[in-house]
Amino acid sequence: MSRSGFRLAACALLGVFALGSSLSGDAVAGKKKSKAKPKAKAAATAAFKGDAKALGELMGPYKFGMTSKDILGILSKQIGDRYKEKIAATTDVYVQDKLRRDRQAELDRIKKSFVEFKGTKTGWDVSIIDDQFGHNSDESMMVHWENAPETGRDQRRFFFFHDGHLYKMLIALNSSQLKNEQRTFDYFRGLMEARYGKGSVKSAKDADGVERPVGLDWRSKSHHVSALDKLAFYGSFVLVVADPGQEQSLVSIRAQNAQKKSKNTALQTVLEKDGEDQLGLEDNKASSDAVLKGGN
Repeated sequence: MSRSGFRLAACALLGVFALGSSLSGDAVAGKKKSKAKPKAKAAATAAFKGDAKALGELMGPYKFGMTSKDILGILSKQIGDRYKEKIAATTDVYVQDKLRRDRQAELDRIKKSFVEFKGTKTGWDVSIIDDQFGHNSDESMMVHWENAPETGRDQRRFFFFHDGHLYKMLIALNSSQLKNEQRTFDYFRGLMEARYGKGSVKSAKDADGVERPVGLDWRSKSHHVSALDKLAFYGSFVLVVADPGQEQSLVSIRAQNAQKKSKNTALQTVLEKDGEDQLGLEDNKASSDAVLKGGN
């Protein structure tokens, strides 16, 4: 692929992620080593080699710790400004009214998307984000479909909250715009590392038991970014940016919940079996006697 072709494809894939940042020579940094030693309590965020500023740009106007109300305020302004331009561009009263209804409908969709993961199965339990949350851990999520044909942006941004505060965002790109030869992990990796510097490769076994690369990791003291290849099942490339500390805390909380659930399930099974034995003891006496005496 020519250099110009690479840049065009990169813009198609990365322009939606970088929130306006381009793939210029200045952006393709990521070669300087971090001299600062990681703090003891942040052992999970090892020495980072890459463009920490570019990682931070993924957050855009959002900040870790924001509430869903804070984020709705930002989105309301963004959507309002976008529709304001469209409304001003026409003098047709009917069209203006329709645009106002569309604006409100878009905001309502975001509000209605808010979900708390309290143990009841949701449609998200089997989806592109099914590995990004846990139940009964005070976790919740809200999603916004960023679809702007005028800019070429077509992606879904998922906001994940713990205890009501933002700790992670996942951005899922509609990769249908890419050509078949571009829909590979190697191509994806090339674009990501050009933008953020060299990442750590994440691997997993596929259905045939073969180990294959599925993503890349970048870690700074304040951001943990993952680029995930979810083309096989969902036809999408994904970027996840999280607060390393909050993310690690949730790993521990989910593990504790899983352990409690396992213990409770085992206890319930024992109780149910005990109950069954007591209820069926007399009814099964004849067959029990036959077994003890060697009968059939």
